[in-house]
Amino acid sequence: MAWSQNYTPLGTPVLSAAAAALPIATLFALLVWARMRAHTAALCGLLVAGCVAVGVFGLPLRLAVGAAFYGAAFGLFPVGWIVVNAIFLFDLSVEAGGFGVLRRRIARFSDDRRIQVLLIAFGFGAFVEGAAGFGAPVAITGALMVGLGFSGADAAKFALIGNTAPVAFGSLGIPLITLAQVTGLDLASLSATAGKQLAFFSALIPFWLVAVLDGRRGLRETWPACLVVGATFAVVQYLVSTFHGPWLVDLASASASIAALLVLLRFWQPQRLTPVEISANELAGPRARRAAWLPWALLLAAVSLWSVPSVKSALDGLSSPRIAVPALHLGVLRMPPFAPRPTAEPALFQGNLLSATGTALLCAALSTAVALGIGPKRVAGLYGRTLWRLRFSLATIAGMLALGFTTRYAGADASIGLALASTGVAFPFFSPLIGWLGSALTGSDTSSNVLFGNVQRAAALRLGISPIVTAAANSTGGVMGKMIDAQSIVVASAAAREGPEEKELETGFILRSVFPHSLALAILMGFFVLLEVYL
Repeated sequence: MAWSQNYTPLGTPVLSAAAAALPIATLFALLVWARMRAHTAALCGLLVAGCVAVGVFGLPLRLAVGAAFYGAAFGLFPVGWIVVNAIFLFDLSVEAGGFGVLRRRIARFSDDRRIQVLLIAFGFGAFVEGAAGFGAPVAITGALMVGLGFSGADAAKFALIGNTAPVAFGSLGIPLITLAQVTGLDLASLSATAGKQLAFFSALIPFWLVAVLDGRRGLRETWPACLVVGATFAVVQYLVSTFHGPWLVDLASASASIAALLVLLRFWQPQRLTPVEISANELAGPRARRAAWLPWALLLAAVSLWSVPSVKSALDGLSSPRIAVPALHLGVLRMPPFAPRPTAEPALFQGNLLSATGTALLCAALSTAVALGIGPKRVAGLYGRTLWRLRFSLATIAGMLALGFTTRYAGADASIGLALASTGVAFPFFSPLIGWLGSALTGSDTSSNVLFGNVQRAAALRLGISPIVTAAANSTGGVMGKMIDAQSIVVASAAAREGPEEKELETGFILRSVFPHSLALAILMGFFVLLEVYL
């Protein structure tokens, strides 16, 4: 017999949501105020989540244990698999001396770190998000900025803030494609509405990044670059999402934005520069010159090829195990309004080993090693060092995903969404905040759309407003929550661990540094959707 979720176990949506929020509140308190180590805080949050799931929401113990193991496994693969191989690729490039040359070549365009943030954290990060997603943009751009001389703390912060505008259209449009499948709403309409909602924020984020880095003075000195980058990205994003669909939005927008910035830099440079110092020993021989561009060229080729649907399907056919989680698979019924009718939740661990983004990263790394003449023993040693360095990060990812899955299968996260959805005429303001909450809890804009898409649709129909607007707002609000989800925070921390300020790279420190930005942008999106609905 399948167990049915109950979204108001304490009788009212408010009390039930308050109980459901206890695990997240515990996790944030331990990370931010108690400054506990991330993997220990994740374990404590998981224990609280288990107690709430079993004691308050009535989830049978065997299902709670299954959900925790399912989340931990998902945290290690594909998320951990992506992180390890992204950092391994970075380590190979450092080993071959490529970052010194890369630093010099990027400096040819501009020595200014504010411009480099726009180029890497915003432009290149959006391109990788469009092709890969799943933490890869944060890992790669964070490592790149560290190699360019940014402190680890700054690299993590800018990588997370920069990876906002493209998320709704990431991985070739998967979040919106999934949203359309879950809600039954028209994909073209959802894509166009999301593009309209995000256009303003896509133009805003470059200014936001520079303001965080260098304040008002930095904005005065670099506003032409911010304007060109943001406006180009926003216009292309709006046009492609409206007249083509969600599939190529990020790739087209990022390519156009980077190209526009490079053209601008041929005719204009900021008056006050913040240059990167380059020592003579960084200007190495032919192998170092190849190592500067080869890993990233091979990476772009690999993730682009892996993202082609026909290639992905062929690789899935060769290796795509689907392992049902004992007891949990089809053992939980999701109830209305989170499903049109009582629906059994699947719990299938899908390896998709050959088609995973992490495998594309590993192939790029191994190809780089062969091309640069790095021997097998050295490669194995580097990979072992990477694994050892990331051991606590992997434990944290596993623990936090276990917490999220336990909360999800108990229906606790849905309880929070239901409380927000009962806000009446103010619901359009809270609609993006529901998506923000979903991404923060699940670590994925796609998962947030699966979780709350039907709630957005049902609430809109009850209020007599467009379900297209509120459903799209779930995804566009979710992009702001992506900045603070546990998965992204840990990935950013791992990617930036080579920085000179390693003591500041605690997960709690990174969370404190980006949380105000995430919440402020989500609130702005709420006001935008409120105006869109009623004006």
